[in-house]
Amino acid sequence: MAHIFEEPSRTFSEYLLVPGYSSRECRVENVSLKAPVVKFKKGEDPAIQMNIPLVSAIMQAVSGDRLAIALAKEGGISFIYGSQTIENQVEMVKRVKDHKAGFVTSDANIRPDQTLADLLELKERTGHSTTAVTEDGTAEGKMVGLITSRDYRISRMSMDEKVCNFMTPFEKLIYAKAGVSLSEANDMIWDNKLNALPIIDENQRLTHFVFRKDYDTHKAYPDELLDEHKRYVVGAGVNTRDYEERIPALVDAGADVLCIDSSEGFTEWQKVTLDFVRKKYGDSVKIGAGNVVDKEGFEYLAEAGADFVKVGIGGGSICITREQKGIGRGQATAVIDVAKARNEYYEKTGVYVPICSDGGIVYDYHMTLALAMGADFLMLGRYFSRFDESPTAKLTINGSYVKEYWGEGSNRARNWQRYDMGGDSKLSFEEGVDSYVPYAGPLSDNVRQSLQKVKSTMCNCGVLTIPELQKESKVTVVSATSIVEGGAHDVILRDTSGNNNR
Repeated sequence: MAHIFEEPSRTFSEYLLVPGYSSRECRVENVSLKAPVVKFKKGEDPAIQMNIPLVSAIMQAVSGDRLAIALAKEGGISFIYGSQTIENQVEMVKRVKDHKAGFVTSDANIRPDQTLADLLELKERTGHSTTAVTEDGTAEGKMVGLITSRDYRISRMSMDEKVCNFMTPFEKLIYAKAGVSLSEANDMIWDNKLNALPIIDENQRLTHFVFRKDYDTHKAYPDELLDEHKRYVVGAGVNTRDYEERIPALVDAGADVLCIDSSEGFTEWQKVTLDFVRKKYGDSVKIGAGNVVDKEGFEYLAEAGADFVKVGIGGGSICITREQKGIGRGQATAVIDVAKARNEYYEKTGVYVPICSDGGIVYDYHMTLALAMGADFLMLGRYFSRFDESPTAKLTINGSYVKEYWGEGSNRARNWQRYDMGGDSKLSFEEGVDSYVPYAGPLSDNVRQSLQKVKSTMCNCGVLTIPELQKESKVTVVSATSIVEGGAHDVILRDTSGNNNR
Protein backbone atom coordinates (compact mmCIF):
# COMPACT_ATOMS: atom_id res chain seq x y z
CA MET A 1 0.00 0.00 0.00
CA ALA A 2 1.02 3.64 -0.37
CA HIS A 3 3.11 5.37 2.29
CA ILE A 4 0.70 7.30 4.48
CA PHE A 5 1.95 10.38 6.32
CA GLU A 6 0.68 10.38 9.88
CA GLU A 7 0.49 14.16 10.22
CA PRO A 8 -1.80 16.30 8.04
CA SER A 9 -0.12 18.76 5.71
CA ARG A 10 -0.75 22.32 6.85
CA THR A 11 -0.99 25.81 5.40
CA PHE A 12 0.55 29.02 6.72
CA SER A 13 -2.83 30.13 8.09
CA GLU A 14 -2.68 27.27 10.61
CA TYR A 15 0.33 28.76 12.41
CA LEU A 16 1.28 31.79 14.46
CA LEU A 17 4.61 33.10 15.71
CA VAL A 18 5.09 33.32 19.46
CA PRO A 19 6.84 36.54 20.57
CA GLY A 20 10.35 36.32 21.97
CA TYR A 21 12.43 38.65 24.12
CA SER A 22 13.09 41.96 22.32
CA SER A 23 16.10 44.01 23.34
CA ARG A 24 16.40 47.73 22.77
CA GLU A 25 18.32 46.90 19.58
CA CYS A 26 15.25 45.23 18.09
CA ARG A 27 14.09 48.15 16.00
CA VAL A 28 12.79 47.99 12.45
CA GLU A 29 15.64 50.12 11.07
CA ASN A 30 18.15 47.57 12.39
CA VAL A 31 16.59 44.56 10.65
CA SER A 32 18.40 43.05 7.66
CA LEU A 33 16.43 41.06 5.09
CA LYS A 34 19.43 39.91 3.04
CA ALA A 35 18.91 36.45 1.57
CA PRO A 36 21.16 34.02 -0.34
CA VAL A 37 19.91 33.09 -3.79
CA VAL A 38 22.41 30.44 -4.87
CA LYS A 39 24.33 27.68 -3.12
CA PHE A 40 27.59 28.33 -1.31
CA LYS A 41 30.13 26.41 0.75
CA LYS A 42 30.51 26.79 4.50
CA GLY A 43 32.59 29.85 5.29
CA GLU A 44 31.99 31.45 1.88
CA ASP A 45 29.53 34.05 0.66
CA PRO A 46 26.90 33.28 -2.01
CA ALA A 47 27.67 34.56 -5.51
CA ILE A 48 24.22 36.17 -5.63
CA GLN A 49 22.49 37.62 -2.59
CA MET A 50 19.32 39.70 -2.48
CA ASN A 51 18.63 42.64 -0.21
CA ILE A 52 15.02 41.53 0.28
CA PRO A 53 13.77 37.91 0.23
CA LEU A 54 11.31 38.32 -2.65
CA VAL A 55 11.33 37.10 -6.26
CA SER A 56 8.50 37.32 -8.78
CA ALA A 57 6.93 34.23 -10.30
CA ILE A 58 7.82 32.92 -13.74
CA MET A 59 4.46 33.90 -15.21
CA GLN A 60 3.16 35.80 -18.23
CA ALA A 61 0.89 37.86 -15.99
CA VAL A 62 3.67 38.81 -13.58
CA SER A 63 7.30 38.98 -14.67
CA GLY A 64 7.92 41.32 -17.58
CA ASP A 65 10.85 43.72 -17.89
CA ARG A 66 9.06 46.67 -16.23
CA LEU A 67 8.35 44.68 -13.10
CA ALA A 68 11.90 43.26 -13.17
CA ILE A 69 13.36 46.78 -13.02
CA ALA A 70 10.95 47.89 -10.31
CA LEU A 71 11.68 44.84 -8.14
CA ALA A 72 15.45 45.12 -8.61
CA LYS A 73 15.20 48.71 -7.39
CA GLU A 74 13.72 47.34 -4.16
CA GLY A 75 16.40 44.67 -3.82
CA GLY A 76 14.68 41.56 -5.22
CA ILE A 77 14.78 39.59 -8.47
CA SER A 78 12.22 38.92 -11.21
CA PHE A 79 12.36 35.75 -13.26
CA ILE A 80 11.31 36.77 -16.78
CA TYR A 81 8.73 34.26 -17.96
CA GLY A 82 9.84 31.58 -20.41
CA SER A 83 6.48 30.75 -22.02
CA GLN A 84 7.31 32.94 -25.01
CA THR A 85 9.75 32.78 -27.89
CA ILE A 86 13.44 32.72 -27.05
CA GLU A 87 13.87 35.96 -28.99
CA ASN A 88 11.19 37.80 -27.01
CA GLN A 89 12.50 36.57 -23.67
CA VAL A 90 16.03 37.60 -24.61
CA GLU A 91 14.80 41.09 -25.53
CA MET A 92 13.11 41.44 -22.14
CA VAL A 93 16.29 40.43 -20.34
CA LYS A 94 18.32 42.85 -22.45
CA ARG A 95 15.96 45.72 -21.65
CA VAL A 96 16.49 45.12 -17.95
CA LYS A 97 20.27 44.85 -18.30
CA ASP A 98 20.43 47.92 -20.56
CA HIS A 99 18.50 49.89 -17.95
CA LYS A 100 21.51 50.68 -15.84
CA ALA A 101 20.80 52.30 -12.52
CA GLY A 102 20.60 55.93 -13.60
CA PHE A 103 21.10 55.11 -17.30
CA VAL A 104 17.78 54.94 -19.13
CA THR A 105 17.25 53.51 -22.61
CA SER A 106 15.16 55.87 -24.72
CA ASP A 107 11.66 54.62 -25.51
CA ALA A 108 10.38 57.97 -26.85
CA ASN A 109 11.93 58.62 -30.27
CA ILE A 110 10.77 60.49 -33.35
CA ARG A 111 12.00 61.35 -36.88
CA PRO A 112 12.84 64.94 -37.84
CA ASP A 113 10.27 64.89 -40.68
CA GLN A 114 7.38 64.02 -38.36
CA THR A 115 5.02 66.66 -37.00
CA LEU A 116 4.03 68.28 -33.72
CA ALA A 117 0.85 66.19 -33.83
CA ASP A 118 2.98 63.03 -34.01
CA LEU A 119 5.06 64.27 -31.07
CA LEU A 120 2.00 64.94 -28.92
CA GLU A 121 0.59 61.50 -29.72
CA LEU A 122 3.94 59.93 -28.73
CA LYS A 123 3.99 61.91 -25.50
CA GLU A 124 0.45 60.80 -24.68
CA ARG A 125 1.40 57.16 -25.31
CA THR A 126 4.69 57.09 -23.39
CA GLY A 127 4.20 59.82 -20.81
CA HIS A 128 7.67 61.21 -21.58
CA SER A 129 8.30 64.90 -22.28
CA THR A 130 11.93 64.38 -23.35
CA THR A 131 12.09 62.92 -26.85
CA ALA A 132 15.12 61.92 -28.88
CA VAL A 133 15.07 62.88 -32.56
CA THR A 134 16.83 60.22 -34.63
CA GLU A 135 17.16 59.77 -38.38
CA ASP A 136 14.91 56.71 -38.45
CA GLY A 137 12.82 57.40 -35.35
CA THR A 138 14.24 54.48 -33.38
CA ALA A 139 16.42 54.34 -30.27
CA GLU A 140 19.19 52.83 -32.41
CA GLY A 141 19.14 55.55 -35.08
CA LYS A 142 21.63 58.39 -35.48
CA MET A 143 20.68 61.21 -33.12
CA VAL A 144 20.04 64.55 -34.83
CA GLY A 145 18.26 66.50 -32.11
CA LEU A 146 16.34 66.61 -28.86
CA ILE A 147 12.92 67.91 -27.86
CA THR A 148 11.72 68.90 -24.41
CA SER A 149 8.50 70.63 -23.38
CA ARG A 150 10.33 73.98 -23.55
CA ASP A 151 10.85 73.65 -27.31
CA TYR A 152 7.24 74.15 -28.42
CA ARG A 153 4.02 75.98 -27.55
CA ILE A 154 0.87 74.14 -28.59
CA SER A 155 -1.23 77.33 -28.59
CA ARG A 156 1.10 79.13 -31.00
CA MET A 157 2.13 76.37 -33.40
CA SER A 158 0.48 74.40 -36.15
CA MET A 159 -0.02 70.68 -35.60
CA ASP A 160 1.66 70.19 -39.00
CA GLU A 161 4.91 71.88 -37.90
CA LYS A 162 7.87 69.64 -38.66
CA VAL A 163 9.93 68.38 -35.72
CA CYS A 164 13.15 69.55 -37.40
CA ASN A 165 11.93 73.16 -37.20
CA PHE A 166 11.62 73.34 -33.42
CA MET A 167 13.95 70.66 -32.03
CA THR A 168 17.31 71.54 -30.47
CA PRO A 169 19.77 70.34 -33.14
CA PHE A 170 22.50 67.90 -32.17
CA GLU A 171 25.33 70.41 -32.63
CA LYS A 172 23.82 72.59 -29.91
CA LEU A 173 23.36 69.75 -27.41
CA ILE A 174 25.50 69.06 -24.40
CA TYR A 175 26.10 65.31 -24.29
CA ALA A 176 28.46 62.72 -22.81
CA LYS A 177 30.35 60.00 -24.61
CA ALA A 178 29.50 56.35 -24.03
CA GLY A 179 31.49 54.92 -21.15
CA VAL A 180 30.96 57.89 -18.86
CA SER A 181 30.30 56.96 -15.24
CA LEU A 182 27.03 57.82 -13.54
CA SER A 183 28.85 60.15 -11.16
CA GLU A 184 30.49 62.00 -14.05
CA ALA A 185 27.17 62.24 -15.90
CA ASN A 186 25.43 63.69 -12.85
CA ASP A 187 28.22 66.25 -12.45
CA MET A 188 27.67 67.37 -16.07
CA ILE A 189 23.93 67.68 -15.43
CA TRP A 190 24.43 69.89 -12.39
CA ASP A 191 27.29 71.95 -13.89
CA ASN A 192 25.27 72.71 -17.04
CA LYS A 193 21.84 73.01 -15.38
CA LEU A 194 20.39 70.24 -17.55
CA ASN A 195 17.33 68.09 -16.99
CA ALA A 196 18.53 65.35 -19.34
CA LEU A 197 21.96 64.32 -20.60
CA PRO A 198 22.19 62.17 -23.77
CA ILE A 199 24.92 59.50 -23.82
CA ILE A 200 26.26 59.17 -27.38
CA ASP A 201 28.51 56.52 -28.96
CA GLU A 202 31.19 57.02 -31.61
CA ASN A 203 28.58 56.73 -34.40
CA GLN A 204 26.42 59.52 -32.94
CA ARG A 205 23.85 57.00 -31.77
CA LEU A 206 22.00 57.50 -28.50
CA THR A 207 22.80 54.73 -26.00
CA HIS A 208 21.11 56.14 -22.86
CA PHE A 209 19.75 59.19 -21.11
CA VAL A 210 20.70 60.30 -17.62
CA PHE A 211 18.01 62.44 -16.00
CA ARG A 212 18.32 64.97 -13.21
CA LYS A 213 15.21 63.53 -11.53
CA ASP A 214 16.78 60.06 -11.45
CA TYR A 215 19.55 61.29 -9.17
CA ASP A 216 17.01 61.70 -6.40
CA THR A 217 15.26 58.48 -7.45
CA HIS A 218 18.56 56.59 -7.21
CA LYS A 219 18.98 57.85 -3.65
CA ALA A 220 15.44 56.73 -2.88
CA TYR A 221 16.30 53.07 -3.52
CA PRO A 222 19.06 52.20 -1.04
CA ASP A 223 18.45 48.45 -1.46
CA GLU A 224 18.61 48.31 -5.26
CA LEU A 225 20.19 45.09 -6.52
CA LEU A 226 22.99 45.70 -9.03
CA ASP A 227 25.64 43.57 -10.72
CA GLU A 228 29.32 44.50 -10.90
CA HIS A 229 28.59 46.77 -13.88
CA LYS A 230 25.90 48.73 -11.99
CA ARG A 231 23.12 47.04 -13.98
CA TYR A 232 19.98 45.63 -12.42
CA VAL A 233 20.04 41.92 -11.55
CA VAL A 234 17.47 39.84 -13.42
CA GLY A 235 16.53 36.17 -13.63
CA ALA A 236 14.84 34.11 -16.34
CA GLY A 237 12.76 30.96 -16.48
CA VAL A 238 13.68 28.01 -18.71
CA ASN A 239 12.03 24.68 -19.49
CA THR A 240 13.25 21.11 -20.04
CA ARG A 241 12.44 21.06 -23.75
CA ASP A 242 14.34 23.81 -25.59
CA TYR A 243 16.99 24.44 -22.92
CA GLU A 244 19.88 23.78 -25.31
CA GLU A 245 18.88 26.85 -27.34
CA ARG A 246 17.19 28.99 -24.69
CA ILE A 247 19.82 28.85 -21.96
CA PRO A 248 22.81 29.99 -24.11
CA ALA A 249 20.69 32.83 -25.52
CA LEU A 250 19.70 34.02 -22.04
CA VAL A 251 23.27 33.75 -20.75
CA ASP A 252 24.50 35.82 -23.70
CA ALA A 253 21.77 38.39 -22.99
CA GLY A 254 23.12 38.82 -19.46
CA ALA A 255 20.62 36.92 -17.29
CA ASP A 256 22.16 36.65 -13.82
CA VAL A 257 20.31 33.55 -12.65
CA LEU A 258 18.05 30.98 -14.30
CA CYS A 259 15.32 28.73 -12.93
CA ILE A 260 13.74 25.62 -14.40
CA ASP A 261 10.02 26.38 -14.50
CA SER A 262 8.08 23.22 -13.77
CA SER A 263 5.04 22.26 -11.75
CA GLU A 264 6.88 19.18 -10.44
CA GLY A 265 10.66 18.96 -10.28
CA PHE A 266 11.44 15.47 -8.99
CA THR A 267 12.09 14.25 -12.54
CA GLU A 268 14.89 13.02 -14.76
CA TRP A 269 14.12 15.88 -17.17
CA GLN A 270 15.39 18.39 -14.61
CA LYS A 271 18.60 16.44 -14.03
CA VAL A 272 19.24 16.31 -17.77
CA THR A 273 18.81 20.08 -17.97
CA LEU A 274 21.10 20.69 -14.98
CA ASP A 275 23.69 18.30 -16.46
CA PHE A 276 23.67 20.36 -19.66
CA VAL A 277 24.37 23.56 -17.74
CA ARG A 278 27.16 22.08 -15.64
CA LYS A 279 28.83 20.44 -18.64
CA LYS A 280 28.68 23.60 -20.76
CA TYR A 281 29.27 26.29 -18.13
CA GLY A 282 30.49 24.61 -14.96
CA ASP A 283 29.40 26.62 -11.93
CA SER A 284 29.58 29.99 -13.71
CA VAL A 285 25.89 29.86 -14.70
CA LYS A 286 23.50 29.84 -11.76
CA ILE A 287 20.30 27.83 -12.11
CA GLY A 288 17.59 26.81 -9.68
CA ALA A 289 15.24 23.85 -10.01
CA GLY A 290 11.93 22.56 -8.66
CA ASN A 291 9.24 22.34 -7.56
CA VAL A 292 9.40 19.73 -4.80
CA VAL A 293 7.56 19.18 -1.51
CA ASP A 294 9.65 16.68 0.46
CA LYS A 295 13.14 15.60 1.50
CA GLU A 296 13.62 13.14 -1.36
CA GLY A 297 12.81 15.74 -3.99
CA PHE A 298 15.19 18.27 -2.45
CA GLU A 299 18.08 15.82 -2.16
CA TYR A 300 17.59 14.70 -5.76
CA LEU A 301 17.85 18.24 -7.14
CA ALA A 302 20.66 19.25 -4.77
CA GLU A 303 22.72 16.25 -5.89
CA ALA A 304 21.86 17.04 -9.52
CA GLY A 305 23.52 20.46 -9.11
CA ALA A 306 20.69 22.92 -8.51
CA ASP A 307 21.81 26.30 -7.15
CA PHE A 308 18.53 26.66 -5.26
CA VAL A 309 15.42 24.52 -4.92
CA LYS A 310 11.86 25.76 -5.27
CA VAL A 311 9.25 24.33 -2.86
CA GLY A 312 5.52 24.05 -3.46
CA ILE A 313 2.97 22.20 -5.59
CA GLY A 314 -0.59 23.38 -6.00
CA GLY A 315 -0.55 26.23 -3.47
CA GLY A 316 -0.81 29.16 -5.87
CA SER A 317 -4.04 31.15 -5.94
CA ILE A 318 -4.61 30.36 -9.62
CA CYS A 319 -3.25 26.78 -9.47
CA ILE A 320 -5.67 23.85 -9.60
CA THR A 321 -3.10 21.05 -9.81
CA ARG A 322 -4.29 19.54 -6.51
CA GLU A 323 -7.89 19.73 -7.66
CA GLN A 324 -7.16 18.22 -11.07
CA LYS A 325 -4.55 15.60 -10.17
CA GLY A 326 -4.69 15.12 -6.41
CA ILE A 327 -0.97 15.79 -5.90
CA GLY A 328 0.74 18.37 -3.73
CA ARG A 329 1.22 19.20 -0.07
CA GLY A 330 0.20 21.98 2.29
CA GLN A 331 2.75 24.74 1.76
CA ALA A 332 3.78 25.18 5.39
CA THR A 333 4.42 21.46 5.86
CA ALA A 334 6.35 21.30 2.58
CA VAL A 335 8.60 24.20 3.56
CA ILE A 336 9.28 22.75 7.03
CA ASP A 337 10.14 19.33 5.63
CA VAL A 338 12.40 20.62 2.86
CA ALA A 339 14.11 23.10 5.19
CA LYS A 340 15.04 20.21 7.50
CA ALA A 341 16.45 18.35 4.49
CA ARG A 342 18.40 21.46 3.45
CA ASN A 343 19.95 21.76 6.91
CA GLU A 344 20.85 18.06 7.00
CA TYR A 345 22.42 18.34 3.55
CA TYR A 346 24.45 21.34 4.72
CA GLU A 347 25.73 19.48 7.77
CA LYS A 348 26.64 16.46 5.65
CA THR A 349 28.26 18.22 2.66
CA GLY A 350 29.16 21.74 3.82
CA VAL A 351 27.13 23.11 0.90
CA TYR A 352 24.14 25.32 1.65
CA VAL A 353 21.45 25.10 -1.03
CA PRO A 354 18.84 27.86 -0.50
CA ILE A 355 15.16 27.01 -0.77
CA CYS A 356 12.45 29.21 -2.24
CA SER A 357 8.87 28.94 -1.00
CA ASP A 358 6.62 29.20 -4.06
CA GLY A 359 2.90 29.64 -3.44
CA GLY A 360 0.54 29.71 -0.49
CA ILE A 361 1.21 33.32 0.56
CA VAL A 362 -2.16 34.98 1.18
CA TYR A 363 -1.40 37.58 3.86
CA ASP A 364 1.75 39.57 4.56
CA TYR A 365 2.34 37.72 7.83
CA HIS A 366 2.60 34.50 5.84
CA MET A 367 5.87 35.87 4.48
CA THR A 368 7.36 35.99 7.96
CA LEU A 369 6.05 32.53 8.77
CA ALA A 370 7.54 31.04 5.59
CA LEU A 371 10.92 32.57 6.40
CA ALA A 372 10.74 31.38 10.02
CA MET A 373 9.92 27.87 8.84
CA GLY A 374 13.13 27.79 6.82
CA ALA A 375 12.55 29.42 3.43
CA ASP A 376 15.46 31.59 2.32
CA PHE A 377 13.31 33.62 -0.05
CA LEU A 378 9.78 33.67 -1.44
CA MET A 379 8.38 33.50 -4.98
CA LEU A 380 5.14 35.44 -5.39
CA GLY A 381 2.72 35.61 -8.31
CA ARG A 382 -0.67 37.04 -7.29
CA TYR A 383 1.08 39.50 -4.99
CA PHE A 384 3.06 41.13 -7.82
CA SER A 385 0.36 40.79 -10.48
CA ARG A 386 -1.67 43.52 -8.72
CA PHE A 387 0.87 46.28 -9.31
CA ASP A 388 1.25 48.95 -11.99
CA GLU A 389 4.42 47.33 -13.32
CA SER A 390 2.97 43.88 -14.07
CA PRO A 391 2.43 43.22 -17.81
CA THR A 392 -1.35 42.83 -17.67
CA ALA A 393 -4.20 45.22 -18.42
CA LYS A 394 -5.91 47.30 -15.72
CA LEU A 395 -9.69 47.07 -16.03
CA THR A 396 -12.78 48.32 -14.23
CA ILE A 397 -15.08 45.57 -12.98
CA ASN A 398 -18.23 46.56 -11.06
CA GLY A 399 -16.75 49.95 -10.32
CA SER A 400 -13.44 48.64 -8.96
CA TYR A 401 -10.03 48.60 -10.61
CA VAL A 402 -8.60 45.12 -11.21
CA LYS A 403 -5.73 43.56 -13.12
CA GLU A 404 -5.85 40.39 -15.16
CA TYR A 405 -4.11 37.36 -13.68
CA TRP A 406 -3.92 33.88 -15.16
CA GLY A 407 -2.02 30.70 -14.39
CA GLU A 408 0.67 29.21 -16.59
CA GLY A 409 -1.42 26.03 -16.67
CA SER A 410 -4.49 27.82 -18.04
CA ASN A 411 -5.64 27.64 -21.63
CA ARG A 412 -4.79 31.33 -21.93
CA ALA A 413 -1.10 30.79 -21.16
CA ARG A 414 -0.87 27.34 -22.75
CA ASN A 415 2.51 26.80 -21.11
CA TRP A 416 2.52 23.05 -21.71
CA GLN A 417 6.29 22.89 -21.12
CA ARG A 418 5.74 23.67 -17.43
CA TYR A 419 3.61 20.53 -17.08
CA ASP A 420 5.70 18.42 -19.45
CA MET A 421 5.94 14.73 -18.60
CA GLY A 422 7.78 13.79 -21.76
CA GLY A 423 4.73 13.11 -23.95
CA ASP A 424 3.09 15.11 -26.69
CA SER A 425 3.85 18.84 -26.98
CA LYS A 426 0.48 20.03 -25.80
CA LEU A 427 -1.57 20.98 -22.74
CA SER A 428 -3.88 18.00 -22.16
CA PHE A 429 -5.97 19.67 -19.46
CA GLU A 430 -5.90 22.89 -17.46
CA GLU A 431 -3.96 23.17 -14.20
CA GLY A 432 -4.56 26.92 -13.80
CA VAL A 433 -7.37 29.44 -14.04
CA ASP A 434 -7.94 32.84 -15.69
CA SER A 435 -8.92 35.52 -13.16
CA TYR A 436 -8.73 39.09 -11.87
CA VAL A 437 -6.98 40.51 -8.81
CA PRO A 438 -7.66 43.85 -7.07
CA TYR A 439 -5.42 46.60 -8.45
CA ALA A 440 -3.00 47.77 -5.74
CA GLY A 441 -0.89 50.60 -7.26
CA PRO A 442 2.90 50.92 -7.51
CA LEU A 443 5.17 48.02 -6.58
CA SER A 444 7.45 50.12 -4.40
CA ASP A 445 4.75 51.35 -2.03
CA ASN A 446 3.31 47.87 -1.51
CA VAL A 447 6.59 45.98 -1.15
CA ARG A 448 7.89 48.47 1.39
CA GLN A 449 4.73 48.24 3.46
CA SER A 450 4.74 44.42 3.39
CA LEU A 451 8.38 44.23 4.40
CA GLN A 452 7.81 46.80 7.14
CA LYS A 453 5.37 44.28 8.63
CA VAL A 454 7.92 41.48 8.27
CA LYS A 455 10.60 43.54 10.00
CA SER A 456 8.24 44.57 12.78
CA THR A 457 7.26 40.94 13.40
CA MET A 458 10.92 39.93 13.47
CA CYS A 459 11.50 42.54 16.16
CA ASN A 460 8.60 41.02 18.14
CA CYS A 461 10.44 37.72 17.88
CA GLY A 462 13.65 39.34 19.10
CA VAL A 463 15.67 38.80 15.92
CA LEU A 464 17.35 41.07 13.36
CA THR A 465 18.21 38.72 10.47
CA ILE A 466 16.49 35.91 8.59
CA PRO A 467 18.99 33.25 9.84
CA GLU A 468 18.25 34.39 13.40
CA LEU A 469 14.52 34.17 12.69
CA GLN A 470 14.93 30.59 11.48
CA LYS A 471 17.01 29.64 14.50
CA GLU A 472 15.32 31.53 17.33
CA SER A 473 11.64 31.95 16.45
CA LYS A 474 8.87 29.87 17.99
CA VAL A 475 5.93 28.73 15.87
CA THR A 476 2.67 27.27 17.15
CA VAL A 477 -0.19 25.45 15.46
CA VAL A 478 -3.53 27.20 15.95
CA SER A 479 -7.02 25.75 16.13
CA ALA A 480 -9.89 26.78 13.89
CA THR A 481 -11.42 28.60 16.82
CA SER A 482 -8.26 30.56 17.57
CA ILE A 483 -8.08 31.63 13.92
CA VAL A 484 -11.53 33.19 14.36
CA GLU A 485 -10.37 34.74 17.63
CA GLY A 486 -7.46 36.38 15.81
CA GLY A 487 -9.75 38.57 13.71
CA ALA A 488 -12.37 41.13 14.63
CA HIS A 489 -15.14 39.31 16.50
CA ASP A 490 -18.06 39.94 18.84
CA VAL A 491 -18.34 43.56 17.80
CA ILE A 492 -20.43 45.56 15.35
CA LEU A 493 -18.05 47.18 12.91
CA ARG A 494 -18.59 50.83 12.09
CA ASP A 495 -19.41 51.65 8.49
CA THR A 496 -16.69 54.08 7.43
CA SER A 497 -17.62 54.07 3.75
CA GLY A 498 -20.03 56.99 4.10
CA ASN A 499 -20.47 60.05 6.27
CA ASN A 500 -22.22 58.34 9.17
CA ASN A 501 -19.02 57.70 11.06
CA ARG A 502 -18.99 60.39 13.68
